[in-house]
Amino acid sequence: MADATNPNEVPAGSVYWVEVEKIRPNPFQPRREFDEIKLGELSESIKQYGILQPLVVVRVERAVETGTVVDYELIAGERRLRAAKLAGLAHVPVVIRDEPADKVKLELALIENVQREDLNPLDRARAFKQLMDEFNLTQKDVGIRVGKSREFVANTLRMLSLPEYIQKAITENRINEGHTRPLLMLAEKPEEQEMLFNDIYFKRMTVRDAERAARRIAVDRIRRRDTVPDAETRSLEERLREMLGTRVYIERKGIGGKISIEFFSEDELQNLVAHVASARAEAEHHHGSAEAQSAPQEGARPVVPEFEDDLGAMPESVHPPQNAQARESDLKGFTI
Repeated sequence: MADATNPNEVPAGSVYWVEVEKIRPNPFQPRREFDEIKLGELSESIKQYGILQPLVVVRVERAVETGTVVDYELIAGERRLRAAKLAGLAHVPVVIRDEPADKVKLELALIENVQREDLNPLDRARAFKQLMDEFNLTQKDVGIRVGKSREFVANTLRMLSLPEYIQKAITENRINEGHTRPLLMLAEKPEEQEMLFNDIYFKRMTVRDAERAARRIAVDRIRRRDTVPDAETRSLEERLREMLGTRVYIERKGIGGKISIEFFSEDELQNLVAHVASARAEAEHHHGSAEAQSAPQEGARPVVPEFEDDLGAMPESVHPPQNAQARESDLKGFTI
C-alpha cells in the first residue's frame, strides 16, 4: 500500500493509508442511524483482522495561512470509519478518486448505501427520494441504478407518508419493513391504522396476519360506508373491544343482528373462548344466587293475599286447604 502524501505518484485505483482524523464524513450521507451494537462488533473484527475493504474518499484541498492543507471527504464506508475510530486505529486504507462534483458524490454515496442489505428502510426511502429530487430521476431510473424494480422503489417511497410514530417504530426495529404494507392500506383511516399498529406491536402479529386484518378492515369500511353505526352501537363496540382486547363489530338487522370478533392466532382464539365462558359462568352464578335469595324458605307458609271488595271479605270457601297437594293428573298439560 502507498502513503497518501504524494498520491499523484501512485497509479489510479491504488490503496493508500490515510490518517483517520483527516477524513471528513460525506455531507450527502443518506444513512442517519448507526446501530451501536453492530458498530462495536465490527470494531472488534477490525481489531483482529483489520479493514478488509478500503474506504472510498476524494481529495479536498483548502487554503490556510501557512499554505494548503489536504483533507479527504468520505464517499463510501462510514460504518468502517466509525468502527476504526472505536478500535483506536490511527490510519485506514482508502481508495482516492478524482474529486467529482457534489452531485456525483451524492449519487455515489446514495447508490453505495442503498445497495447495502443492512440499510434502515426509511434511510433507503429518503435516499431514493433524494436521488429523484437531485437528479430529476423517475422511479424506474432509480431502480435501474440500484438494481431494484420500479415497484420496489415505489413501495419504499410510500413509507415516507406513514405517521411519525410508525416511522420511529421502523427505525427502532420495533416493527419490520413488511408490516408497512398493511399499514399503508389504511392510510386514509388513521384510527384503524393506529389500532392495527398497536396489534402488530403488542400482539407480535406476523406480516401475513397483519395483511389479512388490513383487508378485513378495508372491506368492512366499504361495506359500512352507507350504514354508519349510531352512537349507542359504537359505544357498545368500544366497551366490547376494551373487554376482549380485540376489534369487535356490531351489525344491526331489525331488532337483531350479529357481533363479529376478530382474532389473529389460535392462542388468541382460545383466550377469547375462555374469556367468554368465564364471563357466562360468572353471570349464571350471580343469577343463581339471586334466585336462591328470592325463593321461599323451607317450611314457610305461602302468603295468600286477602281480597276485599265492596261485597265484603273473600268467602271462606275460596281459601285453599292448609294441607292441599297437587295430584299428578292436575299437572298434565303444564310446561315449565
